[in-house]
Amino acid sequence: MLAGFEKLVEEKILAAQKNGVFDNLEGAGKPLNLEDMSRVPPELRMAYKILKNADCLPPEVELKKEIITAEKMLANVKDEQERYKCMKKLNFLIMKFNTMANRSVRFEIPQVYEEALMDKMVSQGDAGK
Repeated sequence: MLAGFEKLVEEKILAAQKNGVFDNLEGAGKPLNLEDMSRVPPELRMAYKILKNADCLPPEVELKKEIITAEKMLANVKDEQERYKCMKKLNFLIMKFNTMANRSVRFEIPQVYEEALMDKMVSQGDAGK
């Protein structure tokens, strides 16, 4: 911006403040709801904002929501067979997320129910003998 133009704008803003133009604005005294778009490249920010306003989520985010829903569902299931099905689905979703994210293994979501599934499968195998 030109230095003279900046000075003109600043003078107009100060005059408006002095005359009370900004006194009764909607939302006065409330915190601003600013979105942090610093991690999004500048050329993609408008597209991201449009997609967000249209409730379109990236596949990774939708999958993460599914994982959270499956975890909540698993916490409420009492029946052993239903619990097994939920664990199996949850592990599949986690595996899908980890492969989709294409990132370091250090940051993968752990398949927390893998051990319980293995125990279940072993105990079912022993029951068949």
